[in-house]
Amino acid sequence: MRWAVLGGGHWGTALAVYLLRQRHMVQLWGRRAERLPCQPGRTDLFPVFPECARPEGLHCTVDLAAAVQGGEGIVLAVPSHALRGLLTHLLPCLPSTALFVLASKGLEVPSALRLDQVLREILPEAPLVVLSGPSFAHDLMLGKPLAMTAASTDPTYAQRVAEAFGSAQMRVYTSDDVAGVCLGGAIKNVLAIAAGISDGLGNGDSARAALITRGMAELHRLGTALGGRTETFMGLAGAGDLILTSCSDLSRNRRVRLGLGS
Repeated sequence: MRWAVLGGGHWGTALAVYLLRQRHMVQLWGRRAERLPCQPGRTDLFPVFPECARPEGLHCTVDLAAAVQGGEGIVLAVPSHALRGLLTHLLPCLPSTALFVLASKGLEVPSALRLDQVLREILPEAPLVVLSGPSFAHDLMLGKPLAMTAASTDPTYAQRVAEAFGSAQMRVYTSDDVAGVCLGGAIKNVLAIAAGISDGLGNGDSARAALITRGMAELHRLGTALGGRTETFMGLAGAGDLILTSCSDLSRNRRVRLGLGS
C-alpha cells in the first residue's frame, strides 16, 4: 500500500520506518523540516534512535498535500492537541478513498472528546481504524516484538490494517470497540502518573502493583461508563498499555512522574 504518515515525532518516524520495512511505500510528513530524518547529509533517523541509519526509500516532506497525494492509507501520529487543526488543513487535499489509521492517544482539550470523535466531526464518512496497545517507538525501531489492537466499527477496515501492519515482529488483533481502545490509551496515562509518583516517593514495588491493580478497576468503571467494553480494558489497549507505561523507564510519562514524586 501507499501510506502517508502524518507526524514527524518519535512514534510517527518509527511507524513510517516499520511500514517501509514491510515493503509499503511511505511518505513521512512533519511540520518542521529540521526535525525530519530525511534531510540531506543526515545519517541518523532521530536523536533518540542514534543506532538506526535511515533506510533507503523513506521520503519526508513538510508539504501536507504532497504527503497524502495518491495515498491509500493515512496514519495520524500527531499529539492529541494538534489533531483537529491537522484534519482541518487536510480537507482540501484529502484522497477520496483513503483509509485513516489513528495512532495518536489522548483526549482533546478542552472538549474532552475522544480522538476518533474529533475525526468524525470533521470527516464523518472517512474509513477509520484506531491502532493502539503497549508499544514504544524505540522497541518498534529496533525490531523487538510487540502486539497491538486495530479497532473499527467496520471489521473489513480493521482486518485490512491488521494485514498491512502485521508481521513476525508485530501481532495485530482486531476489535470493533473503538471507544474502548481510544479510552484505554488515554485513561492509562493518569493512572501511570500516579504509579510513578509513588515510585518517586520511594514507596516501592508493592505500592506500584497495588496502584496499577486498583487503577485497572477505575479504568474499567470509567471506561465502561463512557462506552467501552470490559474485555477491551482487560486487553492490550487497556491493561497492556497501563502496565508498560507504569513500569518502563522508556516512558516519558514515567520520567515526569518520578520527578514529581521525588
